[in-house]
Amino acid sequence: MLGFNFYKASLRYISPTKAKRIVGRLPKRVRAVGIFVNEAPDEIAAIARSAGLNAVQLHGEESPEEVARLARRWAVIKAFRVRRGFRLATLRRYAKAYAFLLDGFSRAARGGTGKSFDWSIARRARRYGRVFLAGGITPVNIAHAIVAARPYAVDACSGVEAEPGIKDASKLRALGEAFRAGMEKVIKR
Repeated sequence: MLGFNFYKASLRYISPTKAKRIVGRLPKRVRAVGIFVNEAPDEIAAIARSAGLNAVQLHGEESPEEVARLARRWAVIKAFRVRRGFRLATLRRYAKAYAFLLDGFSRAARGGTGKSFDWSIARRARRYGRVFLAGGITPVNIAHAIVAARPYAVDACSGVEAEPGIKDASKLRALGEAFRAGMEKVIKR
């Protein structure tokens, strides 16, 4: 999956027009995901259609009803910022989501902060559905994260960037190698 950030306040923002050009050149096996924060469902749908997205990732206070509505057409990845007192039972209300993305909490931003959380929470969250692990994932810690959380997927952002919005090829290669090492540990257990 390749994410396109449509949250205008983000340093990683990309216009729907630019995203559409990139999505049109992606290999068929790569799924395009639009990242949104508290955007109106009709606007999300319009951008998703025009950019050719396969999925939408919601990082705001979207309601279970909004998630269910969007899930009729797109895979919805509902993001939650995990902090002390986070209640896993909240996930149950979002049963129509394709997956839950659990991310570290920051008051300053909705994601891409490099802040992690107790990954055992992500492991326990799996009883509610697919879990995408985010928050401070780097080549150094991804193997540990996989073993600790056993997520369906990982979402790496700031940990593989040269600067916000610019991925570092050597960090991406190192992440892939460390990911494989982590998977080998999981398989052996």
